[in-house]
Amino acid sequence: MNSENNKAQKIAKDMLIAEVLKAKPEAAGIFFSFGMPCLGCIVALNESVGDAAMTHGIDLDELLKKLNEA
Repeated sequence: MNSENNKAQKIAKDMLIAEVLKAKPEAAGIFFSFGMPCLGCIVALNESVGDAAMTHGIDLDELLKKLNEA
């Protein structure tokens, strides 16, 4: 996938964090800014964005907005 396709891919709540990081490596900084520092752990990589937001008490809509703006 080239970088143009990466930017066009919309991040959704049911996407796994691993999928998001593969499509948009710059998303790591956004996750960190929302207080999600453990992106390298097995659970985090196999967890959906929506589940992670719920687990961490993060506003899902705001997180998705920032991820899709990246």
